[in-house]
Amino acid sequence: MGFGALNLDRLYWVNKIAGEDEEAYITNIHESCGGSAANTIIGLARLGLTTGFLGKIASDRQGNLLLENLRNEGVDTRGVIKDPSGRSGNVQGFVDPHGQRALYVDPGVNDEITLSEINQDYLSNTRLIHLTSFVGESLHVQEEVLDTISSQVTVSMDPGMIYASKGLKPMEKLLSRTDILLLNQKELELLTPAINREKDKINALLDHGIEILVIKQGEKGCLVNEGEESHFHEAFQVDCRDSTGAGDAFNAGFLYGYLRGKGIEKSAHIGNYVASRCIMMPGAIDGLPSLSQIISSDHNELK
Repeated sequence: MGFGALNLDRLYWVNKIAGEDEEAYITNIHESCGGSAANTIIGLARLGLTTGFLGKIASDRQGNLLLENLRNEGVDTRGVIKDPSGRSGNVQGFVDPHGQRALYVDPGVNDEITLSEINQDYLSNTRLIHLTSFVGESLHVQEEVLDTISSQVTVSMDPGMIYASKGLKPMEKLLSRTDILLLNQKELELLTPAINREKDKINALLDHGIEILVIKQGEKGCLVNEGEESHFHEAFQVDCRDSTGAGDAFNAGFLYGYLRGKGIEKSAHIGNYVASRCIMMPGAIDGLPSLSQIISSDHNELK
C-alpha cells in the first residue's frame, strides 16, 4: 500500500532549465498522473502484486483523473479520500533536452488528511506500506498511522527532497519505524548535513533501526546495505528521454524483489532495470514494465 501525495503532473519540455533572471522556451507539453508513492504502487501493480493506496483528492477534474488512473492500473482505491471541496494536488515540471528536471508542487488537499478520515480496517491487511513526502502537515498523520499499524507490517520510505531537507531530528519518528529507506545521494546529504564521511552518514541512518538502506545514484547505479552486507549495482545504460519518476520506478522494482524474497542484491538489480525502462518514456509511469516484459527480457538474472 502506498501512502503519499496524489498529483496531476504537467510536464513542459524546455530548451533549458531557466535560472534566476533567465528565459527559456517550451517545446512540448505532457500531462500525466503522478505522486511519488502512486508511481511506485502502479509499478508494483504492473508487476503483478495486489496493491492499494491511501491519499486524498478533491472533486475536480484532476482528482477524477487521478482516481480513474489508479483504478485502470488495478490499484485498490478504497483508501483514497475524496473531498467535496478544495483542489487536487498538481505538479508543474520542466524537463530539459538531457532529461533533467525542475518541479514545482501545489499540494492542494494532499495536506488536509486527518487520521479520523482513514479507515483503519483498510490498513489492517497490508504486508508493506510505502511512504513518500507531503509538503505540509500530513507528515504527522503518517506518524500517527505508523503508531496504529501492526509491528508485522514492513514500512518502506522514500523521503524525497522535501522530507530529506528537514534533517534527521524532525524525521526521527518516521525513521525509527522505517524498515527500508530508499533515497538518492542528494537526499542523503540533505538528511545528514552535519556528518562528513559517507560511511558515518549511512551508520547514522542505520542507527535509527533501518534494516535496509538504498542510496540511488542516478546513471551510476545504486548502493544497498543490509546489516554487514553491502553491494553496489551499476545502472542499465539506456537513452534517457525523461528522468521524471526514475526513483519511484526503482523503488517499485526493488520492493517487488524484496516482497518476492529475492534478497537485496537481486532486488537492486530489478530496481535498476525498472528505472531504466521508465526513463526511456515521457512521464513517470508510461515506461513502467509489466511482469511479462521482465520475464521476456534478455536479462536472465532478473527472473
